[in-house]
Amino acid sequence: MSLAPYVQIVARGKGRARAMTLEEAQEAMTLILQGNAAPEAVGALLMVMRLRGETAAEIAGFTAALRAHMCGALPPADLDWPSYSAGRSRGAPLFLLAARLVGQAGYTISMHGWNSHQDAAASLRDALDLAGPQVRYSPLEALCPAAFRLLKLRDTFGLRSCFNTVLRMWNPSQAQATVQGVFHPSYRSLQAQAAAMLGQQDLTIIKGGGGEFERHPGKDIALFGLRDGAHVAESAPSIMDATRRLHDESNAIDLRAIWQGTLQDPFAIATVTGTAALALWTLKAAPTIGAAQNMADNLWITRHQQESLSA
Repeated sequence: MSLAPYVQIVARGKGRARAMTLEEAQEAMTLILQGNAAPEAVGALLMVMRLRGETAAEIAGFTAALRAHMCGALPPADLDWPSYSAGRSRGAPLFLLAARLVGQAGYTISMHGWNSHQDAAASLRDALDLAGPQVRYSPLEALCPAAFRLLKLRDTFGLRSCFNTVLRMWNPSQAQATVQGVFHPSYRSLQAQAAAMLGQQDLTIIKGGGGEFERHPGKDIALFGLRDGAHVAESAPSIMDATRRLHDESNAIDLRAIWQGTLQDPFAIATVTGTAALALWTLKAAPTIGAAQNMADNLWITRHQQESLSA
């Protein structure tokens, strides 16, 4: 079958075009992932959707197709943590240390992704030795080459497509809980709606640093997502008085020194514990955001004791 009918649906023209249903979007993405679609048609479909904006049903359908294409690709995990930021404004991946704290609380974390347009200081992969045993990272190009090719179309288009959103929604470990960071705030509600259509139970979405799930500790953070399958919208209060940017190019952070305690940077540490707290709250490790923050703070203080016990 050709992708042409689906291109016609979204691109017929004013008054005739419409958004795809979830089922149509799933069928279209299945053709693409199987390699049964002409590249010109793939480009037309994705760019028309970018121009007019994708719908929750289309994102859910694309995600369902990706999940079916990669069924059983990863072992189960407690928490899904996508990492697909691609901006030049990123600094050290402090969220990796946050994930490590969550792991030290006894949870398994499946982190997957691919990042571009970043300097060495922002490289997640170069810091994976700091992730801890409970965090498993899967590079997209090895996990799903077909998905990687779609993501890399950005190099051809000069623009991102909705597939960036689909990858955040993917959850290849089929975890009940997932966290997502977005760069554009409008996507928080869209992704929550799509996740509900897919039967996701527990999800927290924030506007994070460079699009990662990483909170600014000096700001109130709006939380969107799902709790037991129901939509939630809450706010996490700031945890320190700070007006600086989340990542300051003039103040590079040494992740290893932060973890080992040889570098004391209150802002970086608050970023780590604040991010971990939101993940722990998503996992229902604590009943409130405040209790989750206390838990994360204690995990940070006792982090080396936990390592000694597990050694």
